[in-house]
Amino acid sequence: MSLEKIISDKLVDAFKPLELQVENESGKHSGHAGDDGSGESHWRIMIIAAAFNGKSRVERQRMINAVLADELKNNIHALAMSVKGVEE
Repeated sequence: MSLEKIISDKLVDAFKPLELQVENESGKHSGHAGDDGSGESHWRIMIIAAAFNGKSRVERQRMINAVLADELKNNIHALAMSVKGVEE
């Protein structure tokens, strides 16, 4: 299973988002620090979910980091995030 699918599945299961985009940006970082040659080291996500309503930016990022803890520890070098509640 691809890392993109794992990330998407975990975020959908945890947050039931209204909108989710998962983008592999590893190609933009080829040869840079953190590039492990897998082609799956640098990611960008955009997620909108009710679970983030009333939460600070830091709280939202911590929620994402908790769900993706294994991937961040073992596979993901960089994860850029845009995390919003449905009220925004």
